[in-house]
Amino acid sequence: MAPDWMRAAARANEIVANWQRDAGPGGAVVLFDRDGVREAFAGGLASIDHNLPFTPQTPNRFASISKHLLAIALLREGVPLDAPLGRWLTELPKPLAEVELGRALDMTGGLPDMMEAFWQQGVPFTATLSAEEIYALACRFPSLSAAPGTEMAYSNTGWRLGQRILELITGRPYRDIVAELSGDLGLSFRLPYDAAEIVPGLATGYWRDGESWRRGHYGFHFSASGGIAGSAADLAGWASALLAGRGPLAGMLERLTAPRHFSDGSESVYRLGLVCSRLGATEIVGHGGSLTGYRNHMLIAPALGVGVVVLTNREEEALWPALTVLAALLGQEMPAAAKAPTGLFVADEGPFWAELTPDSISFMGGYERLVEDGDGGLRSLPVYLDIRLKQDGDDRLTGLIGGVRRSLRRVPADTALDERLVGRWRDPGFGTEIEIRAGGTALMPWPSGGTVSRLMPLPNGRALADLLHGPWRSRPCLWLDADRGLRVAGHRARILQMNRVG
Repeated sequence: MAPDWMRAAARANEIVANWQRDAGPGGAVVLFDRDGVREAFAGGLASIDHNLPFTPQTPNRFASISKHLLAIALLREGVPLDAPLGRWLTELPKPLAEVELGRALDMTGGLPDMMEAFWQQGVPFTATLSAEEIYALACRFPSLSAAPGTEMAYSNTGWRLGQRILELITGRPYRDIVAELSGDLGLSFRLPYDAAEIVPGLATGYWRDGESWRRGHYGFHFSASGGIAGSAADLAGWASALLAGRGPLAGMLERLTAPRHFSDGSESVYRLGLVCSRLGATEIVGHGGSLTGYRNHMLIAPALGVGVVVLTNREEEALWPALTVLAALLGQEMPAAAKAPTGLFVADEGPFWAELTPDSISFMGGYERLVEDGDGGLRSLPVYLDIRLKQDGDDRLTGLIGGVRRSLRRVPADTALDERLVGRWRDPGFGTEIEIRAGGTALMPWPSGGTVSRLMPLPNGRALADLLHGPWRSRPCLWLDADRGLRVAGHRARILQMNRVG
């Protein structure tokens, strides 16, 4: 079936018209094929402060859509993906040094995510931290979050380390490599290294605080994990060249999406900075991106040679708008929304929990949309994390989450805080402290100095904390391990190991 450009354009127009009517931040929706950009639409404001419109040529932060560019640069340089990180980064502690570069990039390496590790120690994402300060924390990690090859858990750390490796091998700043790769295709990508660096015309990122829009801020060093800035039109031009294999991107889409496997031989949907999924019977490839005030998505249907880019400077989901435009383009029906059992579920042991609404899931803080799988179960439309679940009555879910078989039971409404959790706890390696109180609260290191969080008790010596910083929510699980120490775990970082104080 030929692509329905008129139907897709109508859907794209609906999306941007809603942004325009809102008179707030906006974005651009760009349709493309192997030959280049076909149609582009935009609405809303790139800057509320200065009443500047968002256009398809407005630079925006790509966020994690940036990742696959580093993979391309590494592949072009012939860097062996099966070599351990320690081959180049000799300062890394042994658990990290032994992880293969390929696993660091495909999220199966068990590498703790830098930002979540900082969060758990009370350092907010608004803190200004350089590349060297962030790398210094990685060099202090005592362990991995999981054994390499056993689980796909989203982490930016492997991409930060991959950038460092590329720069060591080439002797060139990665920002120059990004500019050269895009420039060879007549495109203008930039890699600013921090939020203070000026990018001419850059859209301001916004998030909604109740009824008001607020400017987003991100203090960490920008890296290959998500730092590139460029326009929606340029990103669509890049994706078109990726589809066609033009210039420096010859053969790269096939190499980026080649199957990646867990240790047991099963395939992961997450490849080298791209996620492989499907829309109806059509195989699709894409990736999302999120920074404070920016939400984006890129989707490609390789067999048909078409795709869509959605870039926004508003803190709202971008996958669903992108998917509806692609569905219109392909003449596909959108998958039926899930009717999942709602509430909080938890594994019998460990820090693994999930909270479900009828059409979405938060697994240890990682959010994904859920749809019917056509076989009586639920599956994610993975932005990052592949989830496939079956319902066993009203109170149990079983299936695969990130390649790991999980069984989750509903948390009883009358669950009380386990008194064994009460007390002061300290991590000897980092000095981080948490005080859990009998009244069901905890003094958390967030930000440094402490924030009181109400705890959600879970069975068997566990509880969820709940912390907000700007538009982002952190819900670390506090749990007693077999040695009666206190562990702190999120989806992206599970390395704090605390001992009782006094």
